[in-house]
Amino acid sequence: MTAARRRDLIASLAATAAVWPLGLRAQQPKQLRRLGVLMPWPESQPNTQARVKAFAQALERFGWIEGKNIQIDYRFAAGNPALFKKYATELVDLSPDVILASTPPAVVAVRQQTHTIPIVFVLVVDPVGLGLVQSLAHPGGTITGFGASETPLMGKWLQLLKEIAPRVTRVSVIFNPDTQPYAASFNRAIVAAAPSVGVAVTLAPEHEEAGIEAAVAAQGRAPGGGLIAIPDAFNVTHSNAIIAAASRWNLPLIGFGETFPQTGALMSYWFDEVAAHAQAASYIDRILKGASPADLPVQEPTRYLLIINLKTAKALGLTVPQSILARADEVIE
Repeated sequence: MTAARRRDLIASLAATAAVWPLGLRAQQPKQLRRLGVLMPWPESQPNTQARVKAFAQALERFGWIEGKNIQIDYRFAAGNPALFKKYATELVDLSPDVILASTPPAVVAVRQQTHTIPIVFVLVVDPVGLGLVQSLAHPGGTITGFGASETPLMGKWLQLLKEIAPRVTRVSVIFNPDTQPYAASFNRAIVAAAPSVGVAVTLAPEHEEAGIEAAVAAQGRAPGGGLIAIPDAFNVTHSNAIIAAASRWNLPLIGFGETFPQTGALMSYWFDEVAAHAQAASYIDRILKGASPADLPVQEPTRYLLIINLKTAKALGLTVPQSILARADEVIE
């Protein structure tokens, strides 16, 4: 081989060596970011799937596509207090870049496992009082999210129930203090509003489904009874049992979210939880791109839904005023 050819061969090999690593790197897939999600509802419920779908679609609008540039690990506690801790531990052990936690039990469980992984919460009332953030405007730590102005709605619930079912003079409030840390504040709001609409209030704390029938039956044995199922993962998980008991005892029931009226409760007045989960994707996106939760202000709900089950109203012998029907976002017939 001549000296000239040797020089040409060495130059060619050097050029190949310089280009090859770049080409190899270009063929490698981008590193997946990781997101943990802890929800309090059963995975199988249609409304749970609606929240998951809305959240995933919102992430895609920000360019985060599952399996392409982000991996999402979901856990569903189904209202079981023990599962919140178990699943929070599992998610933290996966070392995600950020965690989405829905409702107070979920975010508290995650926070107990980490003070370094950013957390975005949804459906949390009074995050300042819960000790999650320093203030709504300036969270100041690793946690921020989208709150839930739930307590003031409780008085409105009583008003709506009385308007549709004027015969109601006694209301029993179903809740689980283990899965709803702010049950006391909700109940105080209901008790405070009760005299203005001529209703007496009984509190019915329940820890297991077996107690639901007894609580509802106590209301149904005398005239004038009604039921409230306050916002609570336990009530979501056992919504079918609550609604079935209310139907057996011919009692008007107001609950929260779409699940209750869609499966037989008289009505619900609540903010749009599906939209809230979609909205949370905006903060997930900003944190993945480098924003600090400390600088992202806690936001409150902006859209509320009034849903009335007209079929249930008719079965209860109730006539829903046209003024309320005109305000309803959805009427189930």
